[in-house]
Amino acid sequence: MINTDFENNSPAILVVDDERVLRLVLRRAMEKEGYRVTEASNGRDCLDICQQQQPDIVLLDAMMPDLDGFSCCTQMQKLLGDNCPPILMITVLDDQESVDRAFEAGATDYITKPIDWKILTQRVNRLLTSRQAIEELQQKIQRECHLTVQMEAATRGLQRLATVDILTKIANRSYFDEYLQREWNRLQKYELSLSLILCNISVFNSDIQDEYLRQIADTIGKCKRRGADLIARYASEEFAMILPNTQGEAAFDVAEAILSAAKALVTVDATYNSDEFTLSLGLTSIIPNPESSTEQLIQTAEKALEQAKLEGGNRIYQI
Repeated sequence: MINTDFENNSPAILVVDDERVLRLVLRRAMEKEGYRVTEASNGRDCLDICQQQQPDIVLLDAMMPDLDGFSCCTQMQKLLGDNCPPILMITVLDDQESVDRAFEAGATDYITKPIDWKILTQRVNRLLTSRQAIEELQQKIQRECHLTVQMEAATRGLQRLATVDILTKIANRSYFDEYLQREWNRLQKYELSLSLILCNISVFNSDIQDEYLRQIADTIGKCKRRGADLIARYASEEFAMILPNTQGEAAFDVAEAILSAAKALVTVDATYNSDEFTLSLGLTSIIPNPESSTEQLIQTAEKALEQAKLEGGNRIYQI
């Protein structure tokens, strides 16, 4: 049963899941927050609804028969283009491959099952707030930008919004991929080293998870040594630092600085408790060459990160 009532002004949420009970629970949780909710039991119905009356956000189950969430997300991007609403992927899969697949398909964010309802509410509210800000900026552009120069400046502002993570205000995964490939090509030409640090923060108190993520992002940013170094939110609880023209030993020093700064955070600020989170870091370095790729660099860094986590966290592992 699909309800297509989008008539009043509160934000409209489309819940897409083949499990009727979960759809009902999601509906009640979102209606409790004051949102309007529409349901779809499969990916095909989701695409039909989004083409007729676009919701403000889509909560999309990844694992569904016929048209799964990843394929549905990809098709939504193709059909709606710049008008595609934010997509929050809901999945039982929490492995890195599934996370990468979700972002590649066009998901704005993701959350895993079993659902932490407080985190879900926070993510939905943040995505809606960001969407509203972009729409207001677009409306302002249409009203005020009559000259070509003004239009170009406004467009650059929108493009910047599209490259920044909403929560932490640092580069998002999309810009990370773009920047890494650009630096790979440049450093390959000059046969210079490229290092990559991946950081995972495991937060055991969901009430303060977002605040921890913001603080860690800020902490990592203060450990940059060069202007060309890039800090990005790599996944939900993971950050990345790209260090161009940096060899492994120097990159390890940066990783140690990040770990020390994170530990100092709980010492300086009584708000934070070292028992509530662990920080693990994986590090790798390479001189880019035609026989390798950015994908292989990332895979090696991910292996290093997994080893650091397996050894208990709060440590660095370098491959």
